[in-house]
Amino acid sequence: MLYLTRKIGESLIINDDIELTVVDVRGKSIKLGLTFPSDVSVYRQEIYERIQAEKAAEAAGASPATDDD
Repeated sequence: MLYLTRKIGESLIINDDIELTVVDVRGKSIKLGLTFPSDVSVYRQEIYERIQAEKAAEAAGASPATDDD
C-alpha cells in the first residue's frame, strides 16, 4: 500500500486522467473530490464488494448454455 500526505487543495494524479483532490478534513473524516473520464467506474469499497458478490451468485446459479441445433 502506498501512503501519501496531502493537504486541503492538494491532488494526486492517477494514470494521467484521474485526479483525486483533498477537499476537506474534519476530525477523522476527509472529503475527496475526483475528476475522471466518464468510462471509469468508481465505487465505495463496500458497494463494490456487494456488486462482486451478486455477480458471483448470479454466475453460480446460471445454467450452462446448451446447443439445441
